[in-house]
Amino acid sequence: MTNDFLNIKHLTLLWAFACATLGFANDMGPLPEPSPCAAHFHYEEGYFDFCDTCGCGSSGGSMGYGTAMNSYFVGLRYIGQQYRSRDGIFNNSPWITENFNTLQAWGNIPVTERIILNAIVPYQFHNRVLPDGTDQEINGLGDISVLAFYNLLKATPDSIVSIKPEHYLQLGGGIKAPTGKYDKANNTGSVNPSFQLGNGSWDYILAMNYGFTHRNWGISTLLNYTFKTKNPKEYQFGNQLNYGINAFKTYYLSDFALTPIVGLAGEKFESNEEYGLKVADTEGNVFLGKLSIEGSYKNYALGLTGVLPISQDLNNGRVELRHRLSVYLNINL
Repeated sequence: MTNDFLNIKHLTLLWAFACATLGFANDMGPLPEPSPCAAHFHYEEGYFDFCDTCGCGSSGGSMGYGTAMNSYFVGLRYIGQQYRSRDGIFNNSPWITENFNTLQAWGNIPVTERIILNAIVPYQFHNRVLPDGTDQEINGLGDISVLAFYNLLKATPDSIVSIKPEHYLQLGGGIKAPTGKYDKANNTGSVNPSFQLGNGSWDYILAMNYGFTHRNWGISTLLNYTFKTKNPKEYQFGNQLNYGINAFKTYYLSDFALTPIVGLAGEKFESNEEYGLKVADTEGNVFLGKLSIEGSYKNYALGLTGVLPISQDLNNGRVELRHRLSVYLNINL
């Protein structure tokens, strides 16, 4: 409970900083009318959130798939996550610090006017400090994911200036391929089974994304579910539900746009299974607060996202998320 209050305090301080940033932008005087392209704004951060509890998923938790400034892009993104897990089954068992690092090549590519293809190719480099002071490191290619989304409600094209409220709804799905190595030995001595490069299985995702925008204000929501299958080592990670909501406002400064974002997200994990039997203390849930900021200049976008848990119960309290951080640099198409 103490950790929850501390995290809420940290989020409050971060939000105060974001508010100060907004206030500074407001003090600069009236904002110029956005260019025709910028006037039509879609918020796509927080898009299609899914992964395994910690490191072996390709998206890295509630960090999202899209960007704040453009639906179509290619780029690089770094995701850092820190967890700690108990090395043992007792309440006084020592804690292990685990750092999950992912460098992704990612992109949203238009196939038709209504179909978007999303792909992520992750490289993972994780480490943890064991109770005896020794380090364990793993690195290599992670699980590649490919998804397709259909714009059921399609907003005004970017070439047309829109000042009316707009709605968009996207439905889709895809697969995560077992291209990352799963090593069962990595689970020895820790209750955190996600210290892996990949989960070793083919997984299937269904996703829905709804957004509402009005000029430079907007709200986006998401809901998705991942069906996970058994890997060749007879281990199956539990299915996962993700949901979230984000709010934003964009400030235009000539060719430069600045977008502060605040959001909430949740992740719920079902129990893992081994040889068809449930593995004890592997289910859980976490509720998260997110703050982001993105700057865009012409076809380039630079973004930063910080995530802290508000409440959590992972692996019956034996795994704790400390924080997540993401930095990305994209070229908008």
